[in-house]
Amino acid sequence: MDVVAIFGPTGIGKTGVASALADLLRTRGEDPVAISADALQVYRGLETLTGAATEEERARLAHRLLGFVPIDQTFSVGAFAPMAHAEIDSALSEGRRPIVVGGTGLYLRAALTDLDLALPPTPELRERIEAELDRRGAAAMHAELRERAPGAAATIAPTDRSRIVRALELAELGELQDAGPAESQLWTSEMRRPTALFGLVMGRRELYRRIDERVDRMVAAGALDEVLRADAAGASRTARAALGFGELLRGDTEAMKRRTRNYAKRQLTWMRKLAGVRIVDVTDRGAADVAGEIVGTLAAE
Repeated sequence: MDVVAIFGPTGIGKTGVASALADLLRTRGEDPVAISADALQVYRGLETLTGAATEEERARLAHRLLGFVPIDQTFSVGAFAPMAHAEIDSALSEGRRPIVVGGTGLYLRAALTDLDLALPPTPELRERIEAELDRRGAAAMHAELRERAPGAAATIAPTDRSRIVRALELAELGELQDAGPAESQLWTSEMRRPTALFGLVMGRRELYRRIDERVDRMVAAGALDEVLRADAAGASRTARAALGFGELLRGDTEAMKRRTRNYAKRQLTWMRKLAGVRIVDVTDRGAADVAGEIVGTLAAE
């Protein structure tokens, strides 16, 4: 396999496993590089809040596609996909081993496959739809989406303002399939490059405990100050979607923990749909042990 991909819920230790895996790959004479597939770690200035690899972790393993988008700019999977493809192809052309590390399912699929992704909308279209949403409310706009594309609406919560706006943009552009954007391709087993995909899981109670501790560490490390700076700098709508952004502005860390736990549940649901994923239970295991299992699987192929 040319590419190794590691997916898993937030807080499960993907970065640590990727770093340990890189150490083992180097003993085999390989030159690994990590490529992030995360929708919020792209933002410069939200590194603590989004759990991006630290400077120490990046010194141990080079990471690509982290912290390169200004905080006041919007960003989309359509813009991300060609960047991820270019990073993977560049690494392979240099004889390096790409390790794609992601917790955002759609970004992971966009990095590994060829999805038909819509281009970003014009600022005017987005501003019009967002203004209408502010005026009419999310429930009314979701009802409109349900009339126009019931299949797509069924996959979006009536309170999810960001996805409602995006779906209505695609409907306006004539690019919204009723099953949802790119839904017919989303679960394809076809990869751009031969890829070994590993999904990390652990016991639900232990995962939730680790998520709660992770939030506490983020707050102690200055996540609130980070959010306040981003808010003052005019953080974009997509940057504000980061887990904990709104909750920390309100001073509600318990709500941040609940939202993060709920997100982890959705990530695990997404993982079960991934074609060809190899599930690795990391409960009560260190990163080096998990990395050893992955290397063993690669060696056996």
